[in-house]
Amino acid sequence: MHQLGGRKCSFLFCLGVVACSIIYWLSRTKLVGTPTSSRPFLTESKPTLAGIEKRENFCQVGSYIHSTNLQCSNLTKELHFINATLSHEEENYPLAFIVTIHKELDIFVRMLRAIYMPQNVYCIHVDAKAPNEYQETVQKLVSCFDNVFLSSRSEKVTYAGFSRLQADLNCMKDLSASPIAWRKVINLCGQDFPTMSNLELVQYMQSNEWRDKNMTPGVKQPATMKHRTRFQHHEIVGSHVVPRLPRHTKPPPPHNLKIYFGTAYYALTRDFVDFVLKNQIAHDFLEWSKDTFSPDEHYFVTLNHIKEAPGSRIDGGWEGAIRAIKWRDQEGKTHDGCKGHYARDICVYGIEDIPWIIEKKGMFANKFEINTFPEALDCLEQWHRNKVLNQATVPINPSWLIPSATGTYPRLGM
Repeated sequence: MHQLGGRKCSFLFCLGVVACSIIYWLSRTKLVGTPTSSRPFLTESKPTLAGIEKRENFCQVGSYIHSTNLQCSNLTKELHFINATLSHEEENYPLAFIVTIHKELDIFVRMLRAIYMPQNVYCIHVDAKAPNEYQETVQKLVSCFDNVFLSSRSEKVTYAGFSRLQADLNCMKDLSASPIAWRKVINLCGQDFPTMSNLELVQYMQSNEWRDKNMTPGVKQPATMKHRTRFQHHEIVGSHVVPRLPRHTKPPPPHNLKIYFGTAYYALTRDFVDFVLKNQIAHDFLEWSKDTFSPDEHYFVTLNHIKEAPGSRIDGGWEGAIRAIKWRDQEGKTHDGCKGHYARDICVYGIEDIPWIIEKKGMFANKFEINTFPEALDCLEQWHRNKVLNQATVPINPSWLIPSATGTYPRLGM
């Protein structure tokens, strides 16, 4: 087994962040690599008007996938996907993933590469509004894997609309028919990136706190959020959600359900997914939720607080390391500020946010942007892959190593 001690790894990572900063500073003053068929992630630097060299489109992996004529076996090798199960523990606990995407194609490919393992199963929901080339590229990549597929039904997803919840349900229905005996399903969006390895996810899902339990962080609906479900809303498909006018008050939720509010992210047992798809309570509540605001933030967490639901946590609250997110209103309380910039009050991470992300020990971090802070994702990706391979109990295939921004490969087992 290749393994680094926890303290040593953290120390090396802190040094790595400094090294990455230096690498990126240097990359702005000289060429860092020449793009070839075997290096789809490296491009030349380009001078800006300010005289500072900046690498444009450092990770044009989407364009590479779309244009290449490589066979799947060579393509996945070129893209450094891991094609073997890394431990018996992971083999015996396959996971399912739902990934909803509509932009940031390069982040999606790199995120899929980071979470991909052959024993798992992956449902990808591509927004029906996404450009044709985007959809074609995702289809081309997905077709290279037996355990990755596109959702059988694609929605035109609206922010805070019912379509966002429906996209997840479409994938759940598809995953319920999968022959892979997945144990829990985790949902992701296209700007997430893992901080836990697959092995760590498996161990976390099997910990005393979460074994056979659903993770849906949330609390009883605060007064400030009651308008979301008290009044009827209308989804302007593919655009936004507005209150119905004149204002209509909704009837109480069915089955005397108490509404909870939480994150849209979750980790659910397979039995709970079956409950969501087949149980009358879940069905009635879904119908009731269709004209609410952002139902994905109350639907699963509410069902996870009733005794009828398998794996429910009746007294559950915000527990669960589901995401590392820097919210603007939590600055000075749970974090020391965003080193990148805020978008919709959520931090788009810069490279100086990476130590906080690692220390947070969440399952995933959100959010990242390639065009603004590519170095943040580059460094986190290197750190994550190095950790994954150091935890492996099988021989390391050289193609699993991801070249750094300088084109060099990390050393393992230090």
